[in-house]
Amino acid sequence: MGVQLTKVTPDEVVAEWTVEPRHKQPAGLVHGGVHCGVIETVCSVGGHFRAEPSGQTVVGVENHTSFVRAVKNGKLRATARPLQVGRRAQLWEANIVDEEGRLVATGRVRLFCVDAPTHTQESQKPA
Repeated sequence: MGVQLTKVTPDEVVAEWTVEPRHKQPAGLVHGGVHCGVIETVCSVGGHFRAEPSGQTVVGVENHTSFVRAVKNGKLRATARPLQVGRRAQLWEANIVDEEGRLVATGRVRLFCVDAPTHTQESQKPA
């Protein structure tokens, strides 16, 4: 999608991208699926960053994204922060804003923590 992570910490993940034709639906607006995908991405990256020290990774189980403002062009920034981090589940919230700081989309992603695959497990998968 052309999204670049610009900050990744246990407490915040930031991504930026410039709107291109590939992000738009037929009416010329950024497709809602792009907003959903970016929100899922920044929340999942943050969740993985939190889970990795415990030998875990995360999988998304819910993504509730609301579209607030239509966008046709410009640069967008998504920022995700954890609302709750537990041993088995995490809840992250993300906001997407335009160049003027106006809210474009907002969402929450619930993540389930699972044991991270080991190299041995990966090599035993059938081809």
